[in-house]
Amino acid sequence: QVQLVESGGGLVQAGDSLRLSCAASGGTFRDYVMAWFRRNPGKEREFVARISRSGGNTYYADSVKGRFTISRDNAKNTVDLQMNSLKPEDTAVYYCAADWSASGWSASDYTYWGQGTQVTVSS
Repeated sequence: QVQLVESGGGLVQAGDSLRLSCAASGGTFRDYVMAWFRRNPGKEREFVARISRSGGNTYYADSVKGRFTISRDNAKNTVDLQMNSLKPEDTAVYYCAADWSASGWSASDYTYWGQGTQVTVSS
């Protein structure tokens, strides 16, 4: 059983940067594919980024490509999301997710989830 705890959310202005972090415990971190999703009220969770077990492969939603960077530290059991050039449409609750073998963009591919951290971008 993996526990995930996100941190780093907050209120920023458009154009600012923010770094989210997700700390994992209770499992062998390097065995899991890690991802970030986000959700606005009344909407489905939206894929943001995914990183392979080794960290050698990353994938991004088109909406964040070139602005967001996902990274992981298998020694510290953490996965981060560096968000630059933030836009008001990036406002959402951001979730960290983990799975042994996820390879897609659907939230249903992921077994473990954090509680989320709110990111609000003002215009």
